[in-house]
Amino acid sequence: MIVRRFLLWARTAPAEARASGAAALAGAYLRSSLSPEDRAEAETALIALIDDPSPLVRRAIAEEMAPSPHTPRNLALGLIADQSDVAALMLAHSPVFTEADLVDAAAVGDLLAQRAVAIRRCLPAGVAAALAEVGGEEALLTLANNRTAEIPDFSFERMIERCGDNGALREALLERPDLPPGLRQVIASRVSDALAHFVSGCGWLTPERSARLAREATERVAVALAAGGEATDAPAIVEVLRATGRLTPGLMLRSLLSGEPALAEAAFVALSDLPPGRVAALLRDRRGAGLKALCRKAGLPPALELAFVAAILALNARGFDAGAARCGIDRALLREVLAACEAMEGPEADALVALLRRMDAEAARDEARLMADSLADDAAFALLVEADPSFLIELESGDLRDAA
Repeated sequence: MIVRRFLLWARTAPAEARASGAAALAGAYLRSSLSPEDRAEAETALIALIDDPSPLVRRAIAEEMAPSPHTPRNLALGLIADQSDVAALMLAHSPVFTEADLVDAAAVGDLLAQRAVAIRRCLPAGVAAALAEVGGEEALLTLANNRTAEIPDFSFERMIERCGDNGALREALLERPDLPPGLRQVIASRVSDALAHFVSGCGWLTPERSARLAREATERVAVALAAGGEATDAPAIVEVLRATGRLTPGLMLRSLLSGEPALAEAAFVALSDLPPGRVAALLRDRRGAGLKALCRKAGLPPALELAFVAAILALNARGFDAGAARCGIDRALLREVLAACEAMEGPEADALVALLRRMDAEAARDEARLMADSLADDAAFALLVEADPSFLIELESGDLRDAA
């Protein structure tokens, strides 16, 4: 009877009062011990109120019903067909929707509805895939920032294909630990290309110069990603580089000269079609037997064979898998390769030596930058001690306590 009286009152009540009454009725339905008859009438009344002319009423019902698993399904479906702010409340929080409901909402909803779906906790892979296909940029950014969303690898790829020029989206994707390493390389390539086009478009550098700088930056990222990930990262990165035409002998040589040969090893496997175990054995043979044959099998230019053999033998002398002491080109390795190649003659040899000297200049800049930072730190420490000599005494006392 109380529900019937509410419906009679709602016919003439003002909108704000109806909204308060609708919220109270929804709360009673969810949390009060109603008789079966009153519960059925309350559900009927709430569904009828979805057609109330005032959005205040519909929003009040959505605010009460959104978090509850006991929301009637017909009521929930009716609310997501409402205007955006009402539908978004339900789409973001209601646990009563099936995966098919959410996929349909993402397909037909506006940007606010898509963002509401994308923000849901533990979003299923099927819904994430649907958003990756049809979602707007803001929805994709929301999805990328949702760490609880289960996003398939092919959906990550689709997001990059559709909106990879969006810097905020790229940054959000790179922060996800589940982003495949190959796609990290794709994003790095797109960033370097965008910077190259911007710099050349502004007239700061020639297109050729900016393209070279972009290529070198991409190569450095590729080597770092292959070295810093799991054992399976390098093959995935190589696959992406090969598909995009960025797997070059220069990149393979950079990997070796950085003291991080994982990318070069994976590239030799991909290009030579030899088993990984066979390639690993050839690269780690300190005598260098079979290295020239491996280079030919991988299709490397003959003029580069000497540089690759020298780099691999130099790596083996220190331990092929020892890893790099720091990021970037190892100048000691580079000097050994330069010494082996300087006697070569011909245009291809000149191009190789020019490449090695550019790498040496790059490594020298990196070393100078690190040294400058160290010198500045020393100067800052000296000024601190000069201003407060007791600081040095406290520091030495702390070191003694730690040693004890």
